[in-house]
Amino acid sequence: MRGVAGNLQSVLPRAAMDVEQATTKVAPVVADVKQRGAAAVLDWTETFDGARPASLRVPAAAIDDAVAALDPQVRAALLEAIRRVRMVHTDQRRVDTTTIVVPGGTVTERWLPMARVGLYVPGGRAVYPSSVIMNVVPAQIAGVASLCVVSPPQRDFGNLPHPTILATCGLLGIDEVYSVGGAQAVAMLAYGVDLDQDDDPSSPAGSPRRCDPVDMVTGPGNIWVTAAKRLLKGVIAIDSEAGPTEVAILADDSADASFVAADLISQAEHDVVAAAVLVTTSESLATAVEAQVREQLAKTKHVERITEALNGKQSGIVLVDDLSAGLAVVDAYAAEHLEIHTRDAREVAMRVRNAGAIFVGGYAPVSLGDYCAGSNHVLPTGGSATHSSGLSVQTFLRGIHIVDYDEHALADVADHVVALAWAEDLPGHAEAITIRRAQRADT
Repeated sequence: MRGVAGNLQSVLPRAAMDVEQATTKVAPVVADVKQRGAAAVLDWTETFDGARPASLRVPAAAIDDAVAALDPQVRAALLEAIRRVRMVHTDQRRVDTTTIVVPGGTVTERWLPMARVGLYVPGGRAVYPSSVIMNVVPAQIAGVASLCVVSPPQRDFGNLPHPTILATCGLLGIDEVYSVGGAQAVAMLAYGVDLDQDDDPSSPAGSPRRCDPVDMVTGPGNIWVTAAKRLLKGVIAIDSEAGPTEVAILADDSADASFVAADLISQAEHDVVAAAVLVTTSESLATAVEAQVREQLAKTKHVERITEALNGKQSGIVLVDDLSAGLAVVDAYAAEHLEIHTRDAREVAMRVRNAGAIFVGGYAPVSLGDYCAGSNHVLPTGGSATHSSGLSVQTFLRGIHIVDYDEHALADVADHVVALAWAEDLPGHAEAITIRRAQRADT
């Protein structure tokens, strides 16, 4: 079956993203930030974003003002999204477990949060306050003590991140926010920088004068962010290397063509390299979906962007003989988002092995998961759902084993440890056991 999956992966539509090449291009940016700190961050921000913030750290007053100016309907929607995401992610929190291996010998697994995490929120063709929620909430539930958010400055908003992003940070109680994006943001988080606020009259007395380095960076971004995360992996932990967003839809002849078309369009709306793939057993459905796409596309806003995405090599329609073949295709594709539009959709969904998130039936579109399902929308892309999971509370936790054996419990297993140490030609390991046994015999 592995060979079959490999063949399918080579022929299925997929966006190409040369992260390795991008890594060579961002390496000088990362090195410069390490060497020159905040000055380099500001210089590269001006180069790439055409914006130079008065200070890297967003003033607390700007966050408060954004919250106060937030549209009431948007505020209500954000609060409901926060509530639902908290509800789902609270149930993910792991608890410590202690296993009694023998009397007097236990192993406890503790789950401890990262001390400090940097959360990346994109800002390009669209604004993503939902990504603030998806990053911050699980980190807070995990118990991360120090959280900061970075998001690119917007020239239209005084070289600050988009006000809706700032407002969402405010609603979540995040007051450490930086006006920086791209590779330079990841490098700043990895190495930390001193903040020069002497020339910024908006910085109140006693304001923090340093962005401390983080243990981990999470959150989606463009190829330059992904390349910087790859380059700095090891200096920091990362959640994943995010590629272009994607949806696959598995459908039979019971699917509503208008729903399927709308969901393909909604995913293509993200970016010209966004992937939208329909896998279906029904040729008549495929024809109907194509007609619906043409009809709906004429009424939508981002026509050029969507058209380019749907006509790109990363998008297409795959006809299969039956549902089993369709399941093999979507498992090989391992989509970031997978929708199931079939009879007995939940039963079919439970047969899927590889997907970032699965949306069941005609009334669970990806856009629900993007905002208010309660699930997380930071998900593995590019086929990495075969081995990776989406962002969750677990992302921010580290498991530590506490081994607690008394003298009698060690004596009970000493001969086995010694035998294995000698089998591996590690006599020092054996001596660490026998010296204790000898001391016990002397007493």
